[in-house]
Amino acid sequence: MDTALIIIDPQNDFCSPNGSLYVPGGEEDCRRLAAFVDKWKEKIDSVYVTLDTHPYYHIAHPGFWLDTENNHPDVYTIITEEDVRRGIWRPAAPEMSSYVEEYLLFLESKGRYRLTIWPPHCLIATWGYNVYEPLWEAVHKWEMLVLGRNIDYIMKASNPRTEHYSAIHAEVPDPADPVTRTNFSFIDKLKQYDRLIFAGEALSHCVANSVRDISFYIPASKMILLTDACSNVAGFEKLGKNFVADMTGKGMKTATTKTLILD
Repeated sequence: MDTALIIIDPQNDFCSPNGSLYVPGGEEDCRRLAAFVDKWKEKIDSVYVTLDTHPYYHIAHPGFWLDTENNHPDVYTIITEEDVRRGIWRPAAPEMSSYVEEYLLFLESKGRYRLTIWPPHCLIATWGYNVYEPLWEAVHKWEMLVLGRNIDYIMKASNPRTEHYSAIHAEVPDPADPVTRTNFSFIDKLKQYDRLIFAGEALSHCVANSVRDISFYIPASKMILLTDACSNVAGFEKLGKNFVADMTGKGMKTATTKTLILD
């Protein structure tokens, strides 16, 4: 049975207690997943690792926004289209004013999320961007088993004008930027496998959106979520719970790194 392991954003800023957007439990998720990869490395045909790839100036970071007194928002502030229309928040760059109103209207119409201001995280070329080391060592051993085999890294979220939780497309695709639109190349690669195993951070956001978006193109019955190798952003546990309930209802299976047997 052809098997792909898809690891969503297993980066220091999410998985290390010292990370700027630490997901509680992320380090233990990575250690359990590393042990799983070590145990089953001969049964895993491909490994895909997605990477949040942010610039500092980004629509979901504090520096993008100002209030009426020219203060940046606190992290975890929610900014809505109504807030912008009422003048509570405005973009620090005035030329973005009309864009952000349209952006927030589109984002809110989708019903997944409102704009959350996160701590700057997974900044390109920083320590926080790197894969959590115990897990990186495990997947590196996997790629060294077969001469010429490599981990397939999928970068996302480099466009400062839009959020990009999903590995498949941005929350609001930017017509001027192809990398924000649907990543059909990645989808086509995943279609060749009999079994897709998912893990990573965070269950409530990037894992949830990636799996949901992939399920539009690949049957959920091919998917397995390793529930002990992903955790929720603190305070967003309900989103993770709803995602699991929704996707298991569509046929996705769940397992743990200790109970899943790869035949």
